Amino acid sequence: MTDTHATPARRPATAADYVNLMKPRIMMLVVFTAVAGLAAASGLTGAAMHPVMAAIAVLAVALGSGAAGAINMWYDADIDAVMNRTSTRPIPSGAVPRDEALAMGLIMSGVSVMLMWLASNWLAAGLLALSIAYYGWFYTMVLKRRTAQNIVIGGAAGAFPPVIGWAAVTGSAPLDAWILFAIIFFWTPPHFWALSLLAHKEYAKVSVPMLPVTHGAKATRTQIFLYTLVLVAVSLAPLATGLGGWVYGGVAALLGTGFLAYAVRLLTSRAGDADAPGADMKLARNTFVFSILYLFILFGAVLAEHAGGLYWPLTGG
Repeated sequence: MTDTHATPARRPATAADYVNLMKPRIMMLVVFTAVAGLAAASGLTGAAMHPVMAAIAVLAVALGSGAAGAINMWYDADIDAVMNRTSTRPIPSGAVPRDEALAMGLIMSGVSVMLMWLASNWLAAGLLALSIAYYGWFYTMVLKRRTAQNIVIGGAAGAFPPVIGWAAVTGSAPLDAWILFAIIFFWTPPHFWALSLLAHKEYAKVSVPMLPVTHGAKATRTQIFLYTLVLVAVSLAPLATGLGGWVYGGVAALLGTGFLAYAVRLLTSRAGDADAPGADMKLARNTFVFSILYLFILFGAVLAEHAGGLYWPLTGG
């Protein structure tokens, strides 16, 4: 590695730089799944938040996600400067100083938790604080550079939002909320490892022990397949508890079949190998893209049922 601690040449920061510091693509997914949890809690329990308080709670989740992203970029600025795909981020590109990014992340963390507490309750605020600490500290500083299981263990950070949304409405976190958590938890490894098959050389360059770097592409493809099997099974759990109805069940079945098809094809490919043909690398990219659509559409079905009036329970009740 080169001297990654050298201060990059400054350039004028734009509003887009500060937005990018908060990892907006991740933020959108976090907010969407939190809203799904909030809607499911309201639909199943009959509890409701005042629309203004609900909007503030969702804003708090967005700010918390952005805060964790800023802290992650502050800590990872050294390796981001070396990897091609991250070298244009706000800190390594010289737009935002590292200490400024850290200050932004810490201030936003405090504001987001306080807003959540004021808008809802202590449980939702506590879960939000935990999720920020889990991603910003435990995953970024403890796991990412130490273990190939970083994505598996660290995946819990991105799985908290629907539980936070549920807790904001009801002040509790029942089994159904944790089922939504489990779906995101088991979705994260196949989602991220598909990307890692494409970027494993980048991670190797900065000594980050992602699974393709430590165990090879073949083992990674196998793990993607196994975690996809578990994910598909877990995604059907809402049908057993009443969290999901006919609409959700149909969507989950179709999406699960599609994800498994990608995982099987990836398993039998050479994606990530040194001599992998272009078609196999394209398959890894397509699997990654499909995984994003999978989660959006699956949680979209939860929203459609509980906020859009399309909930028809399988029991007919």
